[in-house]
Amino acid sequence: MRVFLATTNPGKLRELKRGLAPLGWTFVTPDELPYTPPEETGMSFEDNALLKAAAAAQQTGLPALADDSGLEVDALGGEPGVYSARYGGFKRDVERNLYLLERLKGVPPEKRTARFVAVLVLAYPDGHVEVYRGETEGRILEAPRGHLGFGYDPLFFVPEAGRTFAEMLPDEKARYSHRGKAIRALLEAWKHGPPPREIKPME
Repeated sequence: MRVFLATTNPGKLRELKRGLAPLGWTFVTPDELPYTPPEETGMSFEDNALLKAAAAAQQTGLPALADDSGLEVDALGGEPGVYSARYGGFKRDVERNLYLLERLKGVPPEKRTARFVAVLVLAYPDGHVEVYRGETEGRILEAPRGHLGFGYDPLFFVPEAGRTFAEMLPDEKARYSHRGKAIRALLEAWKHGPPPREIKPME
């Protein structure tokens, strides 16, 4: 099956291609088949993933997989949430990380709990959609650690692993990460072929 990956984020593209390789799908990227992403107006990760996947499926005529993911910090009332990629109005990862650290200045370690959430939506041109979700609990450090990964990875410490996402090689990160868990949910659903179809009206 040919599947359009509706993201231009290099890190997400790498993780999706790597994680979904067992399915044997042929992946098409925005570099090969450009599309116009919709405005992300949803109030949840699922809303935005549905918007992106549905728009890509309609524009390309292919099944389209979209990811919406982000960080929820308890001490900040769930911020940055769906605004993770544009938190504080900054465009660069390092700027958003510094802004997050500033927002958490003075918050003790035990109150810096957070989670990463990822929602994957596979949408088809006929309106059929599949939704998969993954979450990872952790806490935000007071300074970045590690040089791997992307986004908030250097600040997100996973107690179970004893290191940040940015200190993990790809296979280890896939084992613990929110996106890895969502990918495994998709793989499980497809273990015996395509899952039952559900048609949702396109907005």
